Amino acid sequence: MDSVQPGILLPVPQCCRYLTFGLIPGADPSKGLEKLKEYGAGEGMVVGLGKSVVSALGEAVEGLRPFPSMVGPGVDIPATPAALWIWLRGDDPGKLVQAANDLKRLLSPAFRVDEVIDGFKHDVSPDGLGRDLSGYEDGTENPEGEDALKAAVVTAAGPAMDGSSFVAAQRWVHELSIFDRMSAQERDHVIGRRASDNEELEDAPESAHVKRTAQEDFEPEAFVIRRSMPWADATSEGLEFVAFGASLDAFEAQLTRMSGLEDGIVDALFRFSRPVTGAYFWCPPVKDGKLNLSAIGM
Repeated sequence: MDSVQPGILLPVPQCCRYLTFGLIPGADPSKGLEKLKEYGAGEGMVVGLGKSVVSALGEAVEGLRPFPSMVGPGVDIPATPAALWIWLRGDDPGKLVQAANDLKRLLSPAFRVDEVIDGFKHDVSPDGLGRDLSGYEDGTENPEGEDALKAAVVTAAGPAMDGSSFVAAQRWVHELSIFDRMSAQERDHVIGRRASDNEELEDAPESAHVKRTAQEDFEPEAFVIRRSMPWADATSEGLEFVAFGASLDAFEAQLTRMSGLEDGIVDALFRFSRPVTGAYFWCPPVKDGKLNLSAIGM
């Protein structure tokens, strides 16, 4: 679909940079967003708008809501809302740095940079998918083709909304020293797949991540398009979880089950990993190669 930001449907790149922006109190975001609109919407960038910036314009986007903070048995899932989220995609880290600096200048003085995280594709599997730093393939169950469009893209909502998407972004911090101390079988049972061949394990416990998030097991089915990538800095590492959907319902249903709020069974992923951020954004559609912001009066 020509109206979809291209990076949403493309495979993950070799490297990326996640930029999170806050809105400076009292600032008018419209000028910055106009500049961002003119910047273009190619394969190298995906843009998401948070509820706060939409509200600052006196507008509303149907389906955009705050990220839910959840507390399950022994787990805490934080909500860290933001005004603007930009996913820069490419294969040259230096060019990503330059693009990020261009965007920072473009969006000031209304927006401030709250966080910058660099991601990368890791240990590509034979079928071309990257792996999480735990060693397990990520994105195995992603829908493809028409199913991907159905899962990730808004349709039949009018020209201002058709082609848009919603995205859930979470940063997970892994304690790999804990994971590495587990036996190979125990690690496979945490994930629900064999690391050696990526085959799903029927005898995995109900807490296995794959069983907790099996998209076809929800009512209604909870399919999303995952575009997650590993990240690391000087002190920690993990996974930047990114899931695009035609609505936020599917992701939220998965997260509720993972946290144990549905049936008391907590996803085994929490044995070695935890989310430290969580935010929802609306990714506007594209028109003539530029962001189409008509849904928010621009």
